[in-house]
Order: sequence, then C-alpha cells, then structure tokens
Amino acid sequence: MMNIPFTRTFLAVVISTMLVGCGGSSEKKSQAEVVITPPTTPTIFEPTSNDLGISAVPDELKTTYSAALKFDRYTKVDTPNGGVIHIIVQNEIMDNQIVRARGILQHYLTDFPDSVYGADKSTVANKMAENGAILLLLNGVDDGTNAGAELDGQPLYYGEMQVEGHSWYIKQNYQYRDASFEEILHLVHDYGIGVDQNTEFNGALPEYQADIRAAQVTALSDKLWAWPADRADWVSELTAENSLSQEYLASVVDTYYGLWGAFDSEYGMWGAYVAKIRGDMATTDPQGAELMANKFFHPYLTYNARIDENFVGDFSLTFKQSLSYTNHAQYLKDVTLTGNKDSNVVVNQFDNNITGNAGVNTVIFTGQAAQYQVTSVNGEVKVYDLQDYRDGMNTLVNIEKLQFSDSTIEVSSL
Repeated sequence: MMNIPFTRTFLAVVISTMLVGCGGSSEKKSQAEVVITPPTTPTIFEPTSNDLGISAVPDELKTTYSAALKFDRYTKVDTPNGGVIHIIVQNEIMDNQIVRARGILQHYLTDFPDSVYGADKSTVANKMAENGAILLLLNGVDDGTNAGAELDGQPLYYGEMQVEGHSWYIKQNYQYRDASFEEILHLVHDYGIGVDQNTEFNGALPEYQADIRAAQVTALSDKLWAWPADRADWVSELTAENSLSQEYLASVVDTYYGLWGAFDSEYGMWGAYVAKIRGDMATTDPQGAELMANKFFHPYLTYNARIDENFVGDFSLTFKQSLSYTNHAQYLKDVTLTGNKDSNVVVNQFDNNITGNAGVNTVIFTGQAAQYQVTSVNGEVKVYDLQDYRDGMNTLVNIEKLQFSDSTIEVSSL
C-alpha cells in the first residue's frame, strides 16, 4: 500500500444534511470465497492529517479502535452543531477508498436546494453526530473473521469498496460489487433520517421515513422487492430486527445511481428488486421513484471522484452500452485524475469540474470546436457548450488538451 506523507494541512469537512444507518450488509454473494489481495496505492488533529484529510487514529479513540485490531487511520465529517461523524480505518484500506467513502457520506449530507426534505440537511447531520454515528472501513470481506466488526460502527469492507477507474469499477462483474452506497446509506438512515417502529424515533425526518415505510410495505406486498422464495428467511430476519425499510431504500438508491445497470439479470439488487436502472422505476415501482423525485437525494453524485492512479485511457462520464461502468459513471459530475498515467475524461451533460494528474490529459467533448466558448484565466480553463443539453459548462485545471469532434486544441496555445 502506498501512503502519502503526512503534512500539517487543514482540511475540515463541514456538512449540513440529514441521515441514519443500519448495521450490516443486506446480502452477500459468496464473499467468503473471494480472495482479497490489497493493491498498492479534517481539522488539524494531534496527530496531524495529510493532504487528503486522513490522520492516525486520535488518542481518544485508539484504545477501542486499536492497532492490535489493525486500525491505523482516521478521517471525519464535521457537523454544523460542532459534532463529528467518525470514520475509522483498518490498515489494508487504500487512501482513495477512504476519500471516496467520506465523499459518499458528504454526498448524502449535501443540501439539495428546493427539495422537499433535503433543502437543509443540517438537522440530519447534527442528529447523526448526536446519535454517535461511526463508519468503520474494514479489511477483507464480510466473512465473520474480522474482530473489528464487533465494535460500535457501521461496517464497510475493503472487498466491497470500489474506486472510480480501479479494475473492480471498470469491470463491474459483481465479484467485488460496490456496496459503499448501501452501507453508508444505512448509517445515514439509522442515525440521521430515523427509523420508525422502534421504541422511540431518534431521527430528524419522520415524515420522510413514513414515505419510505409506505413504499417498502407496497413493494413487499406487491412483490416488487425481496419477493423470490429464497429471500423468505432474509425477510423474516429483517422484520425481526426492523430493517425492512433500510434495506428497501438501499435497493432504490443503488438502482437510482446506476449500480445495477450492468448486472446480468432482468432485475437489480441481486435479482431481488424489480427496477434495474433509474428509467425503470417510474413504471415498475412508482412509490420508490417518488422517494427519489426531488425529495432528499440529488439526481447526480456531488462528490469529487478520484480516478485510480493506474487507470489509462478514456474515462467516460457519458453512458455507453459497451462500457459497463458508465451505468454508474454517468451520474458523476466532478472528477480528479490521480497518479501520472496519460488518461482522459469524456464529459457528460452536467457542469463538470475536471482536474488533471501528472501525465498528459485530454478532455473530450461531443461537438465541433466552433460550437464552444473557451476561456483560460490563471491556469483554469472554462469550456462552455453553446448547444443546450449536451456538454454543459466545464471547468478544467491541469489539463493539456481539449478534443472536439473536428480538432484537438493544446491548452498551452490558449
């Protein structure tokens, strides 16, 4: 594993938002048989943080989350009320996996202007901190052998944390499926949004939870979710622990962000949710689609995706049937290329922010050069598509070339 040297860098991750989480994965497919080989790879604390906002485990946590249990790093999300959501990390986790996990948590907690329940998510974020929400990033897979999983915290395992541009992400073969969105959502749901039918409601959004519960009840009774016979024992277990609404919402959110578009089945979420892609939801699960319709979850991913340092080629933010990962990548808005490989980015319809790496990087656009307005000020290039609903406004930093359908322009010539 490649570590980045620690420097005295201030990186406070401040959030206003809402959430809750449940304690464990919904379903695992033969993970005990998977062999994991780790690849190489924010306030100022004592000890100090690095330039990614990652530090050693703070003294007040290291007695419980100890080196003996292989915990060696830490990051956090600060909440508006001065609280903290801790992210505590074991030693085989890549730095980019840590940053991505924190980014997904931030994404769920980022205000969604003019939405019904998410316009001001500060109450959700604050409630998470008050309820003691902790995210644990653990080595290996969920096979019952990691003692760290017995500690307080929502577990997320190395073997289910993809990173954009990494081979697991590009292949999307579901041997190492991307469970980060599900597990971090459980944390937000349990500790922030709140879950009904417990002794008391400890969340911030009882009205939204009522909507979630109603959609879950319909989905289960109408055989839209968890209907196959081999799920019966699982449903009974979820019912006993009051986790039905959490697991149902995870299926909806995973589908909404494209995580099951490449799955070899008619359905999504291991074949247990009737909708496979976002476009299916309005007709197959209308109440589930309504949960996503300007309620709490952004229609795109708000975090900045750090593309794996070993990626080479064109990373596409535009959906292409031949590229399975673009079922998910089409909802990205901002990306940062890492490492020193010559790699490129194909833009999508959002207003993208794209940062290059130490190699030679090209950003690829749809139309002819004359159809764009290009400006360059102090090393920042802005490329505005004059045609509506195509490539949007793109802000580029440390990019060497702009490729249009009829020509390629060297940024140094601007």
